[in-house]
Amino acid sequence: MRITLAFLTAVAGLSLSALPVLAHHSFAAEFDASKPITVKGTVTKMDWVNPHSHLRFDVKADDGTVEHWSAECLPPNGLYRQGWRKDSIKAGEEVTVTGFKAKDGSNYMWTQTITTADGRRLLSGSPEGPGGAAPQTSAPPQ
Repeated sequence: MRITLAFLTAVAGLSLSALPVLAHHSFAAEFDASKPITVKGTVTKMDWVNPHSHLRFDVKADDGTVEHWSAECLPPNGLYRQGWRKDSIKAGEEVTVTGFKAKDGSNYMWTQTITTADGRRLLSGSPEGPGGAAPQTSAPPQ
């Protein structure tokens, strides 16, 4: 009986310890896929950090005040595989960011694309939408 109780306690503990990992990877918990958003602003900083990079930028509101925004991106390795380099985005650049707004209404979003003033378009994830890779468009090689 003592072994069974110890085993059940260990299983319960391991199961509960996995919950933060699952929550971290839930797009739907934090962002609203039904609320696509496009925001224009000036880059203040690009944080190349794990588990997700963040683009920090300022947006001038209609009343002239400045709103500070943060756009969550793929991790550095994911951005690199999408063609990004550390100098792809620089402080002071004007950008247009598309993605999905945070559910809590804050100035926070998940990034799909970033377009620079000179027309460069950088991807952060699938251009098809949130939560995964673009659908396969051709048969895999045999």
